[in-house]
Amino acid sequence: MTFSTDSTLAIDAIVAFAAHAPSAVALEQQDARRDYASLIAAADALASRLAAAGVKPGAVVAVCLPRGIAQVTALLAAWRVGAAYCPLDPAWPEARLEALVADLAAAAIVTAIDGIAGATPVVPPEGEAVAGFAPVAAARDDIAYVIFTSGSTGKPKAVEVTHANLAALVAWHNDAFEVRAGTRTSHLAGLGFDASAWEVWPTLAAGGTLALVDDATRLDAAALRDWLVTHNIKVAFAPTALAEPMVAMDWPADTSLRVLLTGADKLTVRPKAGQPFVFVNDYGPTESTVVATSGVVAPDGDGLPPIGRAIAGTTIYLLDAEGQPVPDGAEGEIWIGGAQVARGYRGDPALTAARFVTHPEHGRLYRTGDLGALLPSGEIAFRGRVDSQVKVRGHRIEPAEIAAELNKLASVETSAVVLRDGELVAYVVPAGAISASELRAALAGVLPDYMVPSRFARLPALPLNASGKLDAAALPNPLACALDDDPAPQRAPASPTEARLLDIVRAVIGRDDIGVDDDFFQMGGHSLLGTQVVVRARDAFGVELTLFHLFEGRTAAKLATTIEGLVMEKLAGLSDEDLQRMAG
Repeated sequence: MTFSTDSTLAIDAIVAFAAHAPSAVALEQQDARRDYASLIAAADALASRLAAAGVKPGAVVAVCLPRGIAQVTALLAAWRVGAAYCPLDPAWPEARLEALVADLAAAAIVTAIDGIAGATPVVPPEGEAVAGFAPVAAARDDIAYVIFTSGSTGKPKAVEVTHANLAALVAWHNDAFEVRAGTRTSHLAGLGFDASAWEVWPTLAAGGTLALVDDATRLDAAALRDWLVTHNIKVAFAPTALAEPMVAMDWPADTSLRVLLTGADKLTVRPKAGQPFVFVNDYGPTESTVVATSGVVAPDGDGLPPIGRAIAGTTIYLLDAEGQPVPDGAEGEIWIGGAQVARGYRGDPALTAARFVTHPEHGRLYRTGDLGALLPSGEIAFRGRVDSQVKVRGHRIEPAEIAAELNKLASVETSAVVLRDGELVAYVVPAGAISASELRAALAGVLPDYMVPSRFARLPALPLNASGKLDAAALPNPLACALDDDPAPQRAPASPTEARLLDIVRAVIGRDDIGVDDDFFQMGGHSLLGTQVVVRARDAFGVELTLFHLFEGRTAAKLATTIEGLVMEKLAGLSDEDLQRMAG
C-alpha cells in the first residue's frame, strides 16, 4: 500500500494501512514497539476518554507529553475524536504552558503535569476505553494541528494547519523520497518544532516504521550518526546545526541511510564527497506546512547551498513590497502559494488578513517576510529577513516577545532585544536595581531556553530615530555596557587540556571573553552548539566524550577534568605492547 495522492488524508491512510497490515510495526522507542493495530486501538481508547471529557469535533486538544510512543498516540487520538492537536513541550516553563493552553481555548489537555491546565479538562494518556465511542471522520478543511510560533506583539501566534495542507506535504514527501510500507525513518525533532509533523505523518501514512531517537542521542551528532546506522534508518531529518557536522563525518559505505534531510537554519556547509546518502536542504515556514522548497546539496559548488526549488503542489514567487516580480537574481520577498498554505492564525483575523493575502494574479499567498533570489540554476538562494524576526536554533523568534516579558518586570523601565553576532542580546533601561542573573531567571520562568538572551546590557535610554522608533544601528557593543553580576576575575588555564578545550569553546560560541570557569550555557551555549564542542573535543583528545559530560560539567575547567579522566581510563586499558608502540 502506498500513499500516492494528496486527496488522501493522513489519518485515513493510517487507518487503512492498519486494517491491511495490523501486525506491521508502526512505532519503535528503545525496547518498546507498537504495531499498527495496537496504535489504532490505543488511540481510540484515549479518543473515547477525550469524548467523555467533552471534546467535540472541530475542537483543539493540547498534548503536553514527552516525545515518545504515548505522545504520538495522543496526537492520533485527537484526530480520531474529530479534533485537532496542539503539541506542547513539557520542558517549557509552566507559566508559559499555562498561558498557551488558555490562549488555545483547548477543549482538553493530555498531560501528566499538574498546574498548567487551569479550567481545561485534563485527560491522562493511559486508561480504559469508554464504551460507545465511534471514531469521527476528518474532513479536508478541518484543522489537523496547531503550532505556536513567536509573535511580534509579545504574544505567540497559533498557526492552524488543515488536513488538506498536511495531505499535500505527505504526498510530496513520500513520492520524492520513496517512503513506502516498511520504510524505516527517524523522529528526533523537538515537540514545538513543526518538523516533528514532517517526520511522523508521512511515515505512518505510508505504513513505514517510525523509530524514536532517545534524548541523549538526538543532540549528539556522532551518536546520532551511529544510531541511524545501527537502526537501519532509510530516511532521516536532522536540524541544520546537527546535520552540518554529520555530513562532514565518515559513514560506513553500506549504511542503510538513503536520504538525510535538513532545515531550520541557513545551511553553511556542503557534504563531504562520497557520502552514501543524498543530502537535501529544505526551507519552509510553519505557515506553509513545514516545507516549501527542497533541493539536493552537491559536495561542490560556489557560495552557500541554496534552498532548492518549490516542491510539488507549491508555488514560490519573489516579489517586491507592492507584490510585483523582481528581476532574476535580485532580492525579493518569498511569497508562497499552493496546497500547503495554512488556514491562518487562530483567534487573530487581522494578522491572518495581513499575512495570508489574495494576490490579483496568483491567488491566495502567504507572505513569509523572508528574502530570496533566483539563481541561474533555477534554485533559490536564501537572503535573510525583511523584518526584525530572527531564527535561533531553528526557532523563529520575534525579539519583541522577549522584550515584552522583560518590560513586565518592576525593575525594568523599557528594553529592546536584538540578534547580534548570532546571539540574542537584551538592552535594558533599569527602573531599579537589576542584575543579569535575575533577568535571566525571570525570563527562564516564562520562556523556552532558546528565547533567553545570552547577553544583557544596561543603557540610560534606548536610542530612537527621528520617527521615535528604536534605532537598532545605534545600539552599542553590549560588552561596553554589560550588565554583569561582579563575576570573579578570570583565571588562566591551569593545564594544556584546559587551554585546548577553552579554545574550542570560544571558537564554537564565537566569544573571546569566555574563561575556563564560565558556564557554557550562560555564555550563549546551547545543546546544538554543545554537539560541536563535543565533536571537536573528541577529535582533539581521542576520547568518547558525550553531550551529557558537557551538561554535567558546564565549564571548560570541569570538562577538562572529565577528559583527563577518560584519557587515563583509556591508557589503563592498553596493553604493554600498545603503550610501547605509542611511545615510538
